[in-house]
Amino acid sequence: MLDIKFLRENPDAVRENIRKKFQDQKLPLVDDVIELDRKNRAAIREASDLRARRNQLSKANGPLFGKLKKAEGEEKAAIQAQIDANMAEVTADDQRLSELEQEEAEYAAELHKRMLLIPNIIDPSVPIGPDDSCNVEVQRFGEPVVPAFEVPYHTEIMERLDGIDLDSARRVSGNGFYYLMGDIARLHEAVLAYARDFMINKGFIFCIPPFMIHGNVVEGVMSQTDMDAMMYKIEGEDLYLIGTSEHSMIGKFIDQILPEDSLPQTLTSYSPCFRKEKGAHGLEERGVYRIHQFEKQEMIVVCKPEESMDWYEKMWRYSVELFRSMGIPVRQLECCSGDLADLKVKSCDIEAWSPRQQKYFEVCSCSNLGDAQARRLKIRVKDASGKIYLPHTLNNTVVAPPRMLIAFLENRLQADGSVTIPEVLQPYMGGTQVLCPKH
Repeated sequence: MLDIKFLRENPDAVRENIRKKFQDQKLPLVDDVIELDRKNRAAIREASDLRARRNQLSKANGPLFGKLKKAEGEEKAAIQAQIDANMAEVTADDQRLSELEQEEAEYAAELHKRMLLIPNIIDPSVPIGPDDSCNVEVQRFGEPVVPAFEVPYHTEIMERLDGIDLDSARRVSGNGFYYLMGDIARLHEAVLAYARDFMINKGFIFCIPPFMIHGNVVEGVMSQTDMDAMMYKIEGEDLYLIGTSEHSMIGKFIDQILPEDSLPQTLTSYSPCFRKEKGAHGLEERGVYRIHQFEKQEMIVVCKPEESMDWYEKMWRYSVELFRSMGIPVRQLECCSGDLADLKVKSCDIEAWSPRQQKYFEVCSCSNLGDAQARRLKIRVKDASGKIYLPHTLNNTVVAPPRMLIAFLENRLQADGSVTIPEVLQPYMGGTQVLCPKH
């Protein structure tokens, strides 16, 4: 969410940013916000003036009551008349003040509602384009290989290893769920454990967060559009199942004033994730590519504004390092303006090579959200001089095994159907070096 002062002073810059994000339907929001802000500030000023006048009248009546006790005749009547006139003004002011306080609340609510819809100001380095077809490949890491043998669909590889049961999952939970079995289930957990230790070795604090959060936290960490498309709500409760642990990890700091010397806050978290995945379709949506439930290791950073771009660079490079340590070729893809969620200042995807599809697909997403989440959640920082300011927040996927497993199995598959285990994972697999097909 933008600073209302920034919008008030730079409406043209906000409009231009909306155009860059190809959301012209939101342009009227700028004028709406400016007008609501004007009315709200006018109501606040009038209410403040009324309170001041009410205080003056109340103070003026004090001496008058003293004089009233001593006065007689016409003088007493005149003093009483003045007291009555003052009290009448106070009563009238109280009534108007009540109306203004109601107006303030209504204007503030409408203002907040519209401000939530206006996208954050994107970084000047973000490429301009309407959708993900305009995302820009920045660099590749590792040589993509197409083997001489045919690479089966990932669920076929898993089935040959007796590692997945989709039919039972459909009977129990419906489409978009799975049972992972045997070596594949163990591989899944090995990847998570390795990713956890990888981030701990980078100096991040490991955390297991709540898997359900209140609605005000949801509103603080994501846009309404993303919320409707992703989140499952618990019926009859002010609780939502998290779509990623970033939600509860950033929410951890809600309404907090952090001492500046506690920054940066660098946390890596494990959680299950739950997503509606509205609109998922097509061949590549089958299997475990796009599902309603999965597990993930995440990284988040809360830092000084001037350090956020340095952290952004470090964080996506951690993902590259992790995947390359397992022999998986990846590339960095810069997200264009139209592909950025409204809270994001800058974002990139790390995509893994798929030998079967002979193309890259997303496995990690690294984002700098500037101070948008901090403003929504009222996360503040106090420096040594006592000055209060908003920190920047960032997040990045360390690894999400279901989708990551696709890249792993395809890239480490051998002609005989076996799957080699990289050296970094072998300690988490009980020393296993190769997974051999059962049939």
